[in-house]
Amino acid sequence: MRLLLLSNSTNYGTPYLEHCASAIDEFLGKQRELLLIPYAAVSVDYGKYEEMAQNALGVFGIKIRSIHRYDDPKEAVRNAEALAVAGGNTFRLLQLLYFEDLFDVIRERVSDGMPYIGWSAGSNVSGISIRTTNDMPIVQPPSFISLGLIRAQINPHYTDRVIPEHNGESRLQRLLEFAELNREDCVLGLPEGSWLCLESDTWCYKGNEKLVVVEYGQSVRYLNQEEASKFLNERKFHNP
Repeated sequence: MRLLLLSNSTNYGTPYLEHCASAIDEFLGKQRELLLIPYAAVSVDYGKYEEMAQNALGVFGIKIRSIHRYDDPKEAVRNAEALAVAGGNTFRLLQLLYFEDLFDVIRERVSDGMPYIGWSAGSNVSGISIRTTNDMPIVQPPSFISLGLIRAQINPHYTDRVIPEHNGESRLQRLLEFAELNREDCVLGLPEGSWLCLESDTWCYKGNEKLVVVEYGQSVRYLNQEEASKFLNERKFHNP
């Protein structure tokens, strides 16, 4: 399996995908055609999303084509060189993945070695379920169960920051509540600008901020790049 799971598409003050474009280029290697799944988009139409991705990655010779251009989405995935599942609303993304019946074909292709790139919602759906998304459930998918490419929960855009004079729960408090009621699951909090990469059964973590690990019965862990990579490889979160 080849996975590149990015926390976000845009770092503050930088253009779309700029912070991770070279990582995407390196990850893809010789594969230069990328099938984009923009189903998480709500306020941006799919064509615009395709254009944004093409503008960001075209400089590397990567050609983007959105799945909405195809009459048969399953056949598009079946024939894709590589897959990019973009961000937006995770509930909408999952709803449409179910509606288009894409679960099995994505799992099969990824298991066969097709590169999978996700950012934000696209990373969230690579895990066990979307129950650790930050998004509002603006639609109701048939289930919260997602692709299950990795045996963990992902929380993209992770931050410990709290709004002054605001009494709502912090992100960490909400993830600790999740761990209390889902005691077998591990949550990986990806701060902005960070990502997980799996190649040849080896994980690595990249990011200026530490990976956050939340599990029931354990203290919250904040792991730097070296510590996080070691942890991921010891736990072997990917499915064989």
